[in-house]
Amino acid sequence: MTNRHAYTEAEQAAIYKAIAERRDMRHFLPTPIAPELLTKLLQAAHHAPSVGLMQPWRFIRISAPSLRKAIHAQVDAERIKTAQAIGEFETTARMAEFMRLKVEGVLDCGEVLVATLCDHREKHIFGRRTLPEMDIASVSCAIQNMWLAARAEGIGMGWVSMFDPVKLAKLLNMPDGAKPIAILCLGYVNSFYKAPMLVEEGWAKEKPLAEMLMENQWQNDVESK
Repeated sequence: MTNRHAYTEAEQAAIYKAIAERRDMRHFLPTPIAPELLTKLLQAAHHAPSVGLMQPWRFIRISAPSLRKAIHAQVDAERIKTAQAIGEFETTARMAEFMRLKVEGVLDCGEVLVATLCDHREKHIFGRRTLPEMDIASVSCAIQNMWLAARAEGIGMGWVSMFDPVKLAKLLNMPDGAKPIAILCLGYVNSFYKAPMLVEEGWAKEKPLAEMLMENQWQNDVESK
């Protein structure tokens, strides 16, 4: 069957390639990103779907070096706390493995953005009456849009989640009700990881789709299908 709405094979291949080769980057070059390219990536994020068209995303560009250093300090503090938590639940060796991982590129990348949820979200009921977390899902769609656009442009992007949202919100003078969701590092790279960095470093393994797919009802042992 011919689908007249489908993209050309070359266009489809490019989309699937960006999806397959997107990586959560941690290693960057200090080369600046041109303002027009940054705007283009932000526009890609802004084209994301959102529940009830609430568009809950707000992006804060961190251009002050002192503020970037303050954000890095918060991330590093949380990195240490995360390592301590890993040590409580796993082995000391596992904690040491974590401490050797590079978990962010805040001081290295060309641009730092903080993706946040807007305030006054309680007035948006459309699609959120029983699922209020759909505002976070909408912001996540915006982040993914930017990620894929960045990969297509040859720009690396890393999502940093190691921070205290209350402390970061205070640092960025955010109003009550608003909340930081992600610190986004963007920049040029020497190369993209051939596989997710945590796989390359031996920290974790990717699971196949078959283990995530069920039919008609929840199955505790999907692998046995």
